[in-house]
Amino acid sequence: MTQPFKTIALIGKYNSPEISEPLLRLAQFLVEREYAVLVARQTAELIGTSNFLMANLSDIGGVADVAVVMGGDGTMLNIARTLVGFKVPLIGVNQGRLGFLTDVSIDTMFDTVAEMLNGEYSAEDRILLNAEIWREGEKVFSACAFNDVVVGKGNTGRLIEIEVSIDNEFVNSQRADGLVVATPTGSTAYALSAGGPLLHPTLEAIALVPVCPHTLSARPIAVNSHSVVEITITYASDARAHFDGQRHFDLIVGDKVIVRRAENAVRLLHPVGHSYYDMLRQKLHWGEKL
Repeated sequence: MTQPFKTIALIGKYNSPEISEPLLRLAQFLVEREYAVLVARQTAELIGTSNFLMANLSDIGGVADVAVVMGGDGTMLNIARTLVGFKVPLIGVNQGRLGFLTDVSIDTMFDTVAEMLNGEYSAEDRILLNAEIWREGEKVFSACAFNDVVVGKGNTGRLIEIEVSIDNEFVNSQRADGLVVATPTGSTAYALSAGGPLLHPTLEAIALVPVCPHTLSARPIAVNSHSVVEITITYASDARAHFDGQRHFDLIVGDKVIVRRAENAVRLLHPVGHSYYDMLRQKLHWGEKL
């Protein structure tokens, strides 16, 4: 059988020594099967190995056929944003807690990864968001998000007031702790905690979910993924924009946060038999007796 993948990148959770032993074992396992293995430089330095080729993430993006990401969903979010422009498919090995994105068990990773590298997998493309912050007619910040863009209150804990427009059409004004703009991937993250809908990963949609709104009439809404969402800060003593909870930018009155679908998508590879609904049952404990 012709191998669809030849050069495999291994990337581990940042500053997490417990990934050392399983990642080294997986690297050796792949080398023994005559794959070219690249270990992300930061990961290699963390686990203290020089037995395998090392590469920076930017270099990995240019040469790897697939990247195996070992950690939790936070690790996958970071790597997905970094590599999305290179269109490198990702396999997630779960060493976190929930693992909505990293669905290969660390206990069965050898057999599962071997099967996937031999072509036994299902592929799924996930959209990302690009966000820009404009202040007095000038773009002052931009970032990419795989899960969500959140406009919310800052450290003072006071409500903020915002105006929301979609495709240049005014939608509503809100007083709330914030607003989550979530991809289908992010619909199982902060948006879910805020009462938003679960969106199937293949949907061409994004969700706008108010966080603790001051009125019960403020409800979540799902819109076409090609819509452009504009959020204007109309009142705030302290406000901030968050991108996947990993990047942040402080906002002031008058700032506009413009969110649109990113040009490139992330391709996730799943084991054969992977079921989104089965994953939801497991992670959200659906069907368990109370």
